[in-house]
Amino acid sequence: MENITYLPQHNEITIFEHAASNHLPVLIKGPTGCGKTRFVQYMAEKLNRPLHTIACHDDLTASDLVGRHLIDANGTYWHDGPLTRAVREGGICYLDEVVEARKDTTVVLHPLSDHRRQLSLERTGEMLNAHPDFMLVLSYNPGYQNVIKGLKPSTRQRFVAMSFDYPTPEQEVVIVCQESGIDKQTATQLVSLANDLRRLNTHDLEEATSTRLLVYCAFLIKSGLEPRQACTACMAEPLTDDTDTIRAIEHIIDNYF
Repeated sequence: MENITYLPQHNEITIFEHAASNHLPVLIKGPTGCGKTRFVQYMAEKLNRPLHTIACHDDLTASDLVGRHLIDANGTYWHDGPLTRAVREGGICYLDEVVEARKDTTVVLHPLSDHRRQLSLERTGEMLNAHPDFMLVLSYNPGYQNVIKGLKPSTRQRFVAMSFDYPTPEQEVVIVCQESGIDKQTATQLVSLANDLRRLNTHDLEEATSTRLLVYCAFLIKSGLEPRQACTACMAEPLTDDTDTIRAIEHIIDNYF
């Protein structure tokens, strides 16, 4: 990691630093593309700790986190998973969108997220005590939570938690300019457009326009793509498959470009 930039929203940096110094795990909640992963990358660099990132999904197993026995020409050997490496060596283990993982997988995190700070490797018979620099960080989007997918209270209450949201318009303009190199006037138009679309979120769209998509759109415009085409490609098509909704978004885009 090099020169990760991050524009604070509130006091998240201070809270994270205190959690790290007290060996406490952290849970970050917020919508897709609002800067959760960027924040964790920034804090790993700031604290000078290795970062082990795991993108969670339905098929993620405990073995994917902890490790498994493999076979090579010399026979069977044990291969640590990313969670185990972080526990042994120290560093931040970041599980992105943890609610996507199977419930039986996240149970392995419980002994690491309380006073024990231990990881049991049942297949090798080892009980690992976490390195002093080990830190467990989870993130998820509360908007995806339902009866089937959600973080159990017994898991949530083991973490220091903080909520993220999209930046203020002023902050978002700065972010879009810094990330893409686009001019301030165009960035301001894009942010205003995004906020109009976010107001539609609860009515017609499953997901809001993320800051990430704004930056992508700014990249396309700066490289020479016509702004309306860039906005359609980044702020209409990724949000819905419904043709009527896409047309409605395009009408809003017309008001800006």
